[in-house]
Amino acid sequence: MRKIYADNAATTALSPKVLEKMMPYLTTVYGNPSSLYEIGAEAKKAVENARAKIASLIGAKSPNEIYFTSGGSEADNWAIKGMCRALKQKGKNHIITSKFEHHAVLHTCKALEKEGFEVTYLDVYENGIVKVEDVKNAIKDTTALVTIMYANNEIGTIQPISQIGAICRENRVIFHTDAVQAMGNVHINVEEQNIDMLSLTGHKFHGPKGCGALYIRRGVRPDVLIDGGAQERTRRAGTENVAGIVGLAEALELAISTMEERNARLTKMRDRLIDGLLKIERSRVNGDRTNRLPGNINMCFEGIEGESLLLRLDMAGISASSGSACTSGDLDPSHVLLSIGLPHEIAHGSMRLSFSDDNTEEDVDYILEKVPVIVDYLRQMSPLWEKIKEEERNS
Repeated sequence: MRKIYADNAATTALSPKVLEKMMPYLTTVYGNPSSLYEIGAEAKKAVENARAKIASLIGAKSPNEIYFTSGGSEADNWAIKGMCRALKQKGKNHIITSKFEHHAVLHTCKALEKEGFEVTYLDVYENGIVKVEDVKNAIKDTTALVTIMYANNEIGTIQPISQIGAICRENRVIFHTDAVQAMGNVHINVEEQNIDMLSLTGHKFHGPKGCGALYIRRGVRPDVLIDGGAQERTRRAGTENVAGIVGLAEALELAISTMEERNARLTKMRDRLIDGLLKIERSRVNGDRTNRLPGNINMCFEGIEGESLLLRLDMAGISASSGSACTSGDLDPSHVLLSIGLPHEIAHGSMRLSFSDDNTEEDVDYILEKVPVIVDYLRQMSPLWEKIKEEERNS
């Protein structure tokens, strides 16, 4: 049976080139970067080279603006909690975010509400895009932070980050973006785009799991994340994941160097797949058709349950998702789909496919062959579909 992995928004396969770069730091160069002897100094040099590479790739002014973390969720938590707690003593207790952020942002904001912070959750509308004027209108004297994701992890819509950053800069408000899904897929330059803090993680662009980074613009001072050591300039204690850090930098360099060619190929595949799936009765694409990540396809099919669709796809050899991997065990409809105005019964029938370097046109052919058959099979057993058809006949 053919096997297709189409859940790259959840995680990507580790690139063989990245693994090759990591191997010495998993085997022979295993020293602690804080040690003075040669094997430790070699590890330290690898960490600092990776820091400089990442800084250059995202347009940071200095390598010292890059802080390594365990991944995107940690970076988001540090940026939001650290910045807001640091500014609360200055009377800044207001946060602006959007309704369809990743839960690493939403749950962090909810936690800060319990500490007395006020949070404004902006609408994202049917196309899944935040309006710049809504951000501007929400800012007030007490606003500590605006945090808006660069690209949505479920429906792939890309936000007007440069314009939002400019509004924040004009109003002297710190701007953070969760760029976990966007990094390696779109052009990002933190200086050009007025970004004060940015979260990224390696496993979304063929790097290792468990290693990410937070860009913090010089002069921006969130509270210390972890006490206990001098690592990451005393702001995040703990022995560095040297192999992961080396892999993160290598994967990001590879992703950015091949981005233009890959995006052209994936956009063509994405659009062909969406056009084909829209031929299914009562199907819809979620989010803006064009202003979305090149490899993201998010569809709803009325009259079926998304979980049943995913199980049937898996039986056909297709690995897909109904939304965020972080909520894959949750049977409630996606908060992202509800935020763009979908009713519960339609949001339940969602499917996300996300492509990477490893996917092909033959994968698209196979998916277009299998999905209509599976949707039809599930609808034949669905009381909801029968109700929909009955309403059609009576209208």
